[in-house]
Amino acid sequence: MEKKKNLPAVVWWMRRQTMKVKVLLVASLMVACLVALKLTVKNHAYFFVASELSHAVGLLVLGYKLIRQRTCSGLSLKTQELTAIFLVARFISSTITEKNIHTVLDLTTLASTAWVIYMMRVKLKATYAKDLDNFPIYYVVVPSIVLAVLVHPYVPNARHIEILFAFCVYAEALSVLPQLRLMQNMKMIEPFTAHYVFALGVARFMAWAHWIIQTIDTRGAYFYMIGSGSLWFPAIFLAEVVQSFILVDFCYYYIKSIMGGQLVMTMPV
Repeated sequence: MEKKKNLPAVVWWMRRQTMKVKVLLVASLMVACLVALKLTVKNHAYFFVASELSHAVGLLVLGYKLIRQRTCSGLSLKTQELTAIFLVARFISSTITEKNIHTVLDLTTLASTAWVIYMMRVKLKATYAKDLDNFPIYYVVVPSIVLAVLVHPYVPNARHIEILFAFCVYAEALSVLPQLRLMQNMKMIEPFTAHYVFALGVARFMAWAHWIIQTIDTRGAYFYMIGSGSLWFPAIFLAEVVQSFILVDFCYYYIKSIMGGQLVMTMPV
């Protein structure tokens, strides 16, 4: 009872609202964040940097869990392997076409992800819930390859890089599905796992904000930057939206748990 008394008044007010009001408030908050980002961030490349840094923060949280708690319970090895796959694809394409800060961040994130996979497969494999991590990887890899072959950007004299980059975009959009499936199977979500997935949600929001703001600034022309009627930008935008919607449900229950002072998070089936 004492714990409930210590909760902020805004939490009690939110709990009394209907679901429609809560959804409206969350949507309004997201719009407010987009407006604030549009007014304060002049270089749109910073959105992707922020997205990659948020992913890195999530990996730091995982590192703390693996080193200090000596357990990988609640973590999906398949999500980490999918992450490594699309990071390899993105690093190769970035190395050939750009060689900038994104290349460095991708390499750092890839190395960290490889370390997490090593810890889960070798050092802490006794704590890995393999039977609950049952989402087939090919459900993500195969459709991503097909889409990449059919819809990709245009880079002169570098068709293989076009397909490689498109694959990493599509695979990234779906890579969190095994982790969400595992958490659903476990019913209970440990704090550090929840923090990691929320960091992925923030990363997706920053990437999604980039596309929204770029589209607004160009009055829709950003969709067709590469050739008249090109499907690539609508496709990549749709991939960002899909991943955002995949994570938004989790983020809602995460914030709800944090505001309620719960250490262990639960999600409905």
